[in-house]
Amino acid sequence: MITVRNISKYKEEYPTVITIGTFDGVHIGHLKILNKIINHAKNTALKSSVLTFFPHPRMVLQKDANIKLLNTIDEKINILERLGLDVLIIHPFTKEFSRLTATEFVRDILVNTLNTKKVIIGYDHRFGRNRNANINDLVTFGNTYEFSVDEIPAQEIDDVSVSSTKIRKALEEGDIETANSYLGYEYMLTGTIIKGKGIGKQLGYPTANLSIAEDYKLIPKNGAYIVNSTINGKIVYGMMNIGFNPTVNGTKQSIEVNFFDFDADLYNLKLQVNILVRLRDEHKFESIDALKAQLAIDKEKSLHYINK
Repeated sequence: MITVRNISKYKEEYPTVITIGTFDGVHIGHLKILNKIINHAKNTALKSSVLTFFPHPRMVLQKDANIKLLNTIDEKINILERLGLDVLIIHPFTKEFSRLTATEFVRDILVNTLNTKKVIIGYDHRFGRNRNANINDLVTFGNTYEFSVDEIPAQEIDDVSVSSTKIRKALEEGDIETANSYLGYEYMLTGTIIKGKGIGKQLGYPTANLSIAEDYKLIPKNGAYIVNSTINGKIVYGMMNIGFNPTVNGTKQSIEVNFFDFDADLYNLKLQVNILVRLRDEHKFESIDALKAQLAIDKEKSLHYINK
């Protein structure tokens, strides 16, 4: 069971092996580092820990309100817990925090707060005010404060040609297959089921309408997708539409899931929807009948994929 801490209320009693970063998406490129700290902890008396930051530094330092993230905090916690991480420390990222010198960061946070005995980090990691300290500086600090440093070589990381930026681009283009292959799991949307206009039910395809509270969460390109969710311990498949419902003159983007062979009240339930495959773009059809005909085709394609 993972332990999640806010660093302002936390002082680690047990010695830790730690890595540092935003880890947006927790993708296959991140696994090189994460697996190393988790495996090291299993073979020693150290706790495996990740120090991450929220909000994303770009939101604070560049005032980049348009950046969309691949994971909400809850999604990131769930992924890291599945990997077997012991502790996730979430540090509020502020302008004041960004002004900490490298010495202050290492002494006050890594050593005095997180009880760090080993740091495992990527070859290009930079830290401290203006990001002016590098891996060599970290090794020097380790000699002073009695922790060791393991660097993941450039070749090991570059062999996995993956970045959160590439995944965001794939999702924005509707290329869910590429995004999922980079992530190592299906991209997920997590939200609360709310009441919609009931249009899907009128068409013969009742939908669960997903409301996502986190406005920083990246929503993939509008269109129809094959999805699944775990509901009451059972995997349920369906098809999802992201878009504005132009055929019925919709004006607001919605996320609607039609689950197959499923009939239960989902209102107010928090649900994770995993996106498997993209079916098509969103279209404005000439008539309601044309829309219904397309939904029948979508369902047939979805069932063929699921059964296959």
